[in-house]
Amino acid sequence: MLQNSYSQNEKTIIKELDMVLSSIENMQIEQLITALLTAEKVFIIGVGRVKISLSALAKRLNHLGIKTWLVGDINEPAINNNDLLLIGSGSGESVIPKQIAICAQKYHAKIAHLTSSPTSTIAKMANIVVDFHCNSKSGDGIKTIQPMTTLFEQSLLIFGDLICLELAKRKQLTASQVASQHANLE
Repeated sequence: MLQNSYSQNEKTIIKELDMVLSSIENMQIEQLITALLTAEKVFIIGVGRVKISLSALAKRLNHLGIKTWLVGDINEPAINNNDLLLIGSGSGESVIPKQIAICAQKYHAKIAHLTSSPTSTIAKMANIVVDFHCNSKSGDGIKTIQPMTTLFEQSLLIFGDLICLELAKRKQLTASQVASQHANLE
């Protein structure tokens, strides 16, 4: 019984992820890639499980030679008009990311928003909006069998890896060049 349930859930979740990732508009992806390649520094903010997914992206961006910090890290430098603030928030109304966006605007940083709510408060502040079309706390979209905003969080993780593959290709980085930037105090 468990195996049938597990197998059925696995197939459904993989199908949901495919629907979300294939629904993202190419123009939005291109705008984000361009912003990541041209930013002097990248700052990433999200809360809860979104932050966990975006933390993986921050690590990989650094492996690709793109200077990236999570907002609030002890070694976070100042943001300026040559930088990109990347915000993940399914609802686009999360209090902390919203306030960080307001702050980044004061310094004229570019803002990119990964969301399921493309008309949210944060989306209205953003220069780039990447719409995941997922069901979220405040939006409609691709429905899921999973609880709460799990589908959005999973999609963010895989989306980050897909973006990094394209960034590595455009930067003409080999696997060994990327690996040379991996932590070695393990």
